[in-house]
Amino acid sequence: MSELQNRQDVDVNYTWDLSPLFKDDKACESAIDSVKEKIDSFESEFQGQMDDVSSAVRAIDSYRDILEQFVLISTYSNLRLSGDRGDQQAQKLGALVGNAGTSLSSKTSFLQSELLAKDESFLHDIAKEKEEYTGFIEDLLRNKPYQLDQKVEKALASFSSVFNGPYDLYQKTKLLDIDFGTFTADGKEYSLSYLAFEGVLESNPDKEVRRAAFKKFSESLRQYQHTTAGTYDIHLKQEKAEADLRGYDSVFDYLLHGQKVDRELYDRQIDVITEELAPHMRRYAKLLQKVHGLDKMRYEDLKIPLDPASEPEISVEESRKYILDALGIMGEDYTDMINRAYDERWIDFVINKGKSTGAFCSSPYGSHPFILISWSSLMEEVFVLAHELGHAGHFYNANRAQNIFDTRPSMYFIEAPSTMNEMLMANHLLKNSEDPKFKRWVISSIISRTYYHNFVTHLLEAAYQREVYKRVDNYETVTAESLNEIKRGVIERFWGDDVEITEGAELTWMRQPHYYMGLYPYTYSAGLTIATEMSQRILNEGQTAVDEWLKVLKTGGKETPVELAKMAGIDITTDAPLKNTIQYIGELVDELETLTEEIEG
Repeated sequence: MSELQNRQDVDVNYTWDLSPLFKDDKACESAIDSVKEKIDSFESEFQGQMDDVSSAVRAIDSYRDILEQFVLISTYSNLRLSGDRGDQQAQKLGALVGNAGTSLSSKTSFLQSELLAKDESFLHDIAKEKEEYTGFIEDLLRNKPYQLDQKVEKALASFSSVFNGPYDLYQKTKLLDIDFGTFTADGKEYSLSYLAFEGVLESNPDKEVRRAAFKKFSESLRQYQHTTAGTYDIHLKQEKAEADLRGYDSVFDYLLHGQKVDRELYDRQIDVITEELAPHMRRYAKLLQKVHGLDKMRYEDLKIPLDPASEPEISVEESRKYILDALGIMGEDYTDMINRAYDERWIDFVINKGKSTGAFCSSPYGSHPFILISWSSLMEEVFVLAHELGHAGHFYNANRAQNIFDTRPSMYFIEAPSTMNEMLMANHLLKNSEDPKFKRWVISSIISRTYYHNFVTHLLEAAYQREVYKRVDNYETVTAESLNEIKRGVIERFWGDDVEITEGAELTWMRQPHYYMGLYPYTYSAGLTIATEMSQRILNEGQTAVDEWLKVLKTGGKETPVELAKMAGIDITTDAPLKNTIQYIGELVDELETLTEEIEG
């Protein structure tokens, strides 16, 4: 029975180095004091003083400077907490940053209010005087119909840290309070935690271990379902209240407004996948059942690899060559970034108590990206790391090309560069192997890691989330019972009679932090739809397509998702890219079935 190490006991060489942000916590605290002084000065200098275009430009310049400093502060604090949520000093620092963030929101809220009180010609003159603020001004004008009185805006901004409270509470419950204990399978005792379950146990090839882990994991989650549902309900009520206050027709319109997409693109992504992908994934589930000799295909069996014996183990050092070989087509500047990520410790590989689950990339403006991953030494982690390096490459390019207001694209597009890298990795591995078993492993990894994760796991989150928000729009309170009912219904509709939905599957909603991030889950499939089309262009057209894609990455958030996709030669105003992607997944399942017949005779 292996216990997770404490953060202070892991090998520091496999942790991220946060010193490019701040030397230590004390330096960060000094920066917090400094930025708070600037925030106070900003309010006293510019509130009620923007009578001409030049003073307005100076105010935006000053705000930009404050924002750039605060991004570094908040990133350092968030990464400290992500490394170990139980770290008392990190929690203290997080509270200081939260207070500073509230001050920033509250004391600078007048900027947007006062600018929107001006004539539109005044705002256009700002963009003429300083062209790089064109995007900032355009976003202001988009928000104008939903702008509230200046005092109300300031009051809402003052509650920003309170509004973030449900997410913080969810993370504390998830990572600090729930004790999963141990379970026994085949006479052996196993330690259980979020990291252990999601990293290894839910995909364990041993049926007894996997199913026993799922049972114990679900039983532990169930003890906290009412607290978790109550926390989520507070978050939902806050979103609905602001949507109503600002005059949106629905909470969907409120949340999609910031993504710069309409309800049609959102609904299409969920409806088409739910209807047309399900038959392919049911075939894949049946193939898993056959290969593993399962009497029944159960919900907790869906994450098992098709052929675990063919998955190589790989060290952190070995992963670099695979990633460089696969992504080398992106050019020297891109591969230089990858080498720096390894050499300069941009990546946190270790597994320790209190560490955030899953993987993510944080790319603060004014510094380099930082990646969190829990390295299991399995080949699949190369796909995960390639994914996060896709985010890193996106903002590594955008941050250098754009000002801070124009770097971040719509959430709809955010997962395209990351999943693009997964596709390049998979295609590279397939191209360089003639071993049928390894090819079958790679294709099954594309399905289970790339498409299952983004087109099924997150898609079912999105379908569930849509049903929740329908109730929110009707001013209904959500409870553990209602959330369980919704989640189970969504899962059952997708898998039909081909997968037995085990008791505990309905609690899957308790595992996802995405529900505190607006309409995020559906964007995984949206991004992968774009990525699938783009990866095929790169494979078929080579450098021309690469150059166009790099241009898209550098554009950041200056264009809408529709325009960014158009720059890449993809029209997402139709369902053609989505249907092409689903057809591609079907072809992958076909190939898996053929390879399995070849291997097993």
